[in-house]
Amino acid sequence: MKRFGSWCFLVLFMSACFPVVERLDAASFTLTPQERETAIGMGKRSVISERFGGEWRVGGDGAGEALMVMTPFHRLALAARNSAFKSQELKPQDVDALLKEQEGTLTLWATLKGGKADFARFYTPLLVRGQQQIKAAFIQNERTARGEDDGSYTARCMYVFPSAGLTPGGALTLIVRDSDDKQVAKFTVDLSAMR
Repeated sequence: MKRFGSWCFLVLFMSACFPVVERLDAASFTLTPQERETAIGMGKRSVISERFGGEWRVGGDGAGEALMVMTPFHRLALAARNSAFKSQELKPQDVDALLKEQEGTLTLWATLKGGKADFARFYTPLLVRGQQQIKAAFIQNERTARGEDDGSYTARCMYVFPSAGLTPGGALTLIVRDSDDKQVAKFTVDLSAMR
């Protein structure tokens, strides 16, 4: 009987010290108060984790290409992480302003590879969901990409799309084309695997 009692005590102790973080079903474009708290808590705890952000990273179809999906949850967790590194608390007005900035949009940061410094300058992104094609509301292509040791160049580009009509648990494809309308990169984004 004593052995069973010790296990119960251990389980209760562990539950109190390490609360279970509720897993959200999919990326949400509007956060509930509970989701806000979860994102802030996750961001604060992430200062001791090297794996932070992996949930929102997507590999591309080319070597060295990657996509960072900036959902409202990710954006808030990232802000909380940065504040924790500075030993500061996020103020409620900062959280509100940050989420208002993300409202109605899905932001994608693409890391792309090319052969010359200005290769990404005239790239055009397109978000595809089934038969629906969504044009970017904002495009910021890096004009002067970073030179790499192997002679290639790496550009970070930001693409902002309207989230109206997007299903938080749906799958999307980002297609990036050059000025000749040739596809240069493709990323598949599964929003159901992200918060």
